[in-house]
Amino acid sequence: MKLFDSHCHLDFSAFDADRQTVVAKACQRNIRALFVPGVTRSQSQQNKWLADCDGVDVIRGFGLHPYFIAQHSHDDLQWLESQLQQNAHALVGEIGLDASCSNYDYQYHLFCQQVELAAEYRRPVILHHRRTQPELLRVIKSMRNKLPDMPGVIHAFSGSAEQANEWVSLGFMLGVGGTITYERAKKTRAAIAQASLQHLVLETDAPDMPIAGFQGRRNEPCQLDKTFNQLAQLRTESTTELALQIWQNSCRLFYRS
Repeated sequence: MKLFDSHCHLDFSAFDADRQTVVAKACQRNIRALFVPGVTRSQSQQNKWLADCDGVDVIRGFGLHPYFIAQHSHDDLQWLESQLQQNAHALVGEIGLDASCSNYDYQYHLFCQQVELAAEYRRPVILHHRRTQPELLRVIKSMRNKLPDMPGVIHAFSGSAEQANEWVSLGFMLGVGGTITYERAKKTRAAIAQASLQHLVLETDAPDMPIAGFQGRRNEPCQLDKTFNQLAQLRTESTTELALQIWQNSCRLFYRS
């Protein structure tokens, strides 16, 4: 069984002291590839961490995350475009809207501009949301015919079956993360249980979003198998079918093959 962590901040300083060990543990748990999104210009310009990633295939994204809104400037959009020009396989993300963060109007401006760039360069988008799914949907629907056939991922999906199916109808993958390991997440569990298997990918969001039983501890890619096991309990497919299809979904999106 091969696993693909579709959202992992392996470049964050939380892993600086033992990144090679973290990667080795992931490999032991059958993690064969992972996607590392960008959150700021300065963070994405630090590349030394890549030397610690032997044994896994790393796909990168570049984006301006709403959580770090105070660190972004308008010039960063030009930088983002240059990264898309120089990196033919890079995705646009992590981008989005966050109702808990300041300067929402500026968040919205940067988000729309980044979706425009994704459309121009035909790249999938990795979407961050926090109490903002309706707003994200409005923007994506207005741009859907300009985005690629595989338009992206709604990262760390949480919500109702209706919301899940609306994203699926737009061609998006649902990022299935540690949320489903919590018994209280009944609505999200039900949504993932009924969603199209062809639109599911697995993620950890490490070092954030620890799974149930590991609250307060650093999350790691090696925990992905526990999320997979929980997903298998929610779904009707065999574990073999589930693992194979999710691997194929991830490859179609991130390798666009």
